Amino acid sequence: MPVILYSPASPYSAKVRMAADYTNVGIEARKVTTSDEPDDLIGANPLGKIPTLILDDGFSLFDSRAIMQEIDRMSGKVLFPRNGEKRRAAERLEAAADGLCDCLLAQVYEKRMRPEEKVHQEWLDLQARKVERALDWLEANITPVRGKLNGGQFAVAAAISYMDLRFPDLNWRRGRSKLRRFETRFKEAYPAFDLNKAQA
Repeated sequence: MPVILYSPASPYSAKVRMAADYTNVGIEARKVTTSDEPDDLIGANPLGKIPTLILDDGFSLFDSRAIMQEIDRMSGKVLFPRNGEKRRAAERLEAAADGLCDCLLAQVYEKRMRPEEKVHQEWLDLQARKVERALDWLEANITPVRGKLNGGQFAVAAAISYMDLRFPDLNWRRGRSKLRRFETRFKEAYPAFDLNKAQA
């Protein structure tokens, strides 16, 4: 059985775990601590990053978007629309949500890895502006939940769970009714959200 090496707090891990669960592709999820540089992770991914997918033949895939494409193949093309225009929209949505998470994580690591007196506030402010722009873009471009969920929607749901975990004061729901509605409908369409979302 393929194995996903993951961290519970990672939004990228949450995205692929939710997608794998939703598509019933039969993947074992194995928690790792990246700072420990465990052999199974380093052996599969020289970057030591999560998530990393190890297939039955030992071939490994890393970068969550590459893993999402593999899950799509494993599931018989269930995760992304077959229609070219709709597929592009889903892939763009995934890229935007992942980029939002990149900016959120940049803030987390800036504060976590530097002494307080060396934290670069201008960098934090830049990332915060990117986050607000990304949220506004998602509000304008979110694909409503109708029928099957797609890879882009899983990425947005994972980003939402990460904001609630690490940025409880962000108040991203204020003034963004489409994203609020998306959150509600996504949880209805995917009842295991609370089990697989980003969490401490």
